[in-house]
Amino acid sequence: MYRVKQMDVSVDLAGFSRWLREQGVAHRITEEGGFQVLWLENADHTEPVLRALDRFLEEPEVRNAVNSASDSQVYRGGRWQPSPRHAPLVLGIIVLAVLAAWITGMGRNQISTLLMVIDPQSFDWNTVSSRVYALRETLASGQVWRLISPDFLHFSWTHIIFNSVMLWFLGSQIEWFDGKARLVSLFIFTSLVSNGLQYFVSGPLFGGLSGVVYGILGYCWLSQRRVPRFQFPPALVTFAVVWMVIGFTPLPEMLGLGRMANEAHLGGFIAGLALAVVLPVRVART
Repeated sequence: MYRVKQMDVSVDLAGFSRWLREQGVAHRITEEGGFQVLWLENADHTEPVLRALDRFLEEPEVRNAVNSASDSQVYRGGRWQPSPRHAPLVLGIIVLAVLAAWITGMGRNQISTLLMVIDPQSFDWNTVSSRVYALRETLASGQVWRLISPDFLHFSWTHIIFNSVMLWFLGSQIEWFDGKARLVSLFIFTSLVSNGLQYFVSGPLFGGLSGVVYGILGYCWLSQRRVPRFQFPPALVTFAVVWMVIGFTPLPEMLGLGRMANEAHLGGFIAGLALAVVLPVRVART
């Protein structure tokens, strides 16, 4: 163990200690001669932990958010374990996606065309200009739902299960700590950006909640840096970004995974980052 900080015993570090455990940082706090000492198992964690500790001690908003999040009724054993009543909106989105997957036969029957940005059988969409025309005509006819509906179109159970797990894990935290209005704003904005970018780049033959998931991940990562309240491993962001970059290479197709909706991933991630900057952060509730 490495000794990194000595503080007066009057400083309450219980919430900060729980937060470190949730981040996977091995540590302990001891008492020595009227002082408490913070020890870290890995010396490489010293600088980021000290920065986080300084914010915890100096910024009441951060301290309140960390303490209330750690004490939240949906944490069990230091882990985020929500029930359906904690995130009914996220659960509803997942249920709709599963129903759509079943009704459309995983995107293999005629009904699936109703969920695409445009009906690919009714328009020429081989050029950007033709896609603009097709979208304008589609929206003019009142089919506004098509801007969002590709989110619910999936092409395999692996596809929908992965998206649902990620959406439940991250989206439920946003719904609980930041509220349903914030989640709805994220869902709509990231859907519009991710679906729009993917459509104009490649056409209407795509679907899935991946763009929204990337948007939520981007929001959680950046917003978390301002007020800590979410629980997820930092490596998740690294993995997601690396996977997004790999998606722009031929590797996924070489591995038999098919072509990925890379522009939707990129658009969603950028949209999530943008909302984390624009939307004010609320103090987490318990």
